[in-house]
Amino acid sequence: MEGNSIKLPEKIGIVSGGRKFPILCAKKALKKGHKVYAICHKGETLSELEDYCHKVKWIHLGQLGKIISFFKKNQVDTVLFAGTIKKTRLFVDIRPDLRAINLWRKMKGHLDDSILRHVALELEKEGINVISPTLLLEELLFPSGILTKRRPKSHEMEDIEFGYDIAKKIGSLDIGQCIVVKDKVVLAVEAIEGTDETIKRGGALAHSGAVVVKICKPGQDTRFDLPAIGKDTIKVMSQVGASVLAVEAGKALFFDKEEAIELANRENIAILGIE
Repeated sequence: MEGNSIKLPEKIGIVSGGRKFPILCAKKALKKGHKVYAICHKGETLSELEDYCHKVKWIHLGQLGKIISFFKKNQVDTVLFAGTIKKTRLFVDIRPDLRAINLWRKMKGHLDDSILRHVALELEKEGINVISPTLLLEELLFPSGILTKRRPKSHEMEDIEFGYDIAKKIGSLDIGQCIVVKDKVVLAVEAIEGTDETIKRGGALAHSGAVVVKICKPGQDTRFDLPAIGKDTIKVMSQVGASVLAVEAGKALFFDKEEAIELANRENIAILGIE
């Protein structure tokens, strides 16, 4: 991951997906004196992002040529990716332009990290540098150690170690970043449905006491698609009676940290950052 010694230019571009992360990035960039130029995806990006940008362009998913032309027209040569895109939209709501279609055809597989790497390469061919959003928001990186009043029990620590090894193997195939286990049995593995649905599925099978492990995929490009958790993750865990959340420290994002920890303490859920 890039070091924070890198000096960022006056103009920062954001290729934004959904939820609050793009807004947090834009706010921080403004605070640091940058002008923000954002690509917003229809049906995903929150309109509030416009309040913190010098200029925005709304596009449909798959319009790669418009992304490149927007940044080049506005002389933006440094961009970051922030926010989520529902992967299921790849099958129901995508309008690829010719450049995206050509890129899609050249790819051997259409896995998460592979898609983003290829998009980043297309931008870099046009002189647009792709950076990690943690250059702006390093404080969001998940800390190490036990963060809650409740500590994992010995059998839960065994499940964490078991789940971590399995999750890394699954992650090496670029399938998902989250796994749910109990008593060293794999209950659910994340795929296209996302972390929350994985927790619901695994938690329902466990009935109670499920352990959720979330990792960064081996070899993952940390400029984009870092694993992320927040208050909503804890809410979902509470709904299905899951007891422990273990996240790879320094390689994941933690949103609404104080609120999430407070909720976990109320629900008797343990949260820890693992090395």
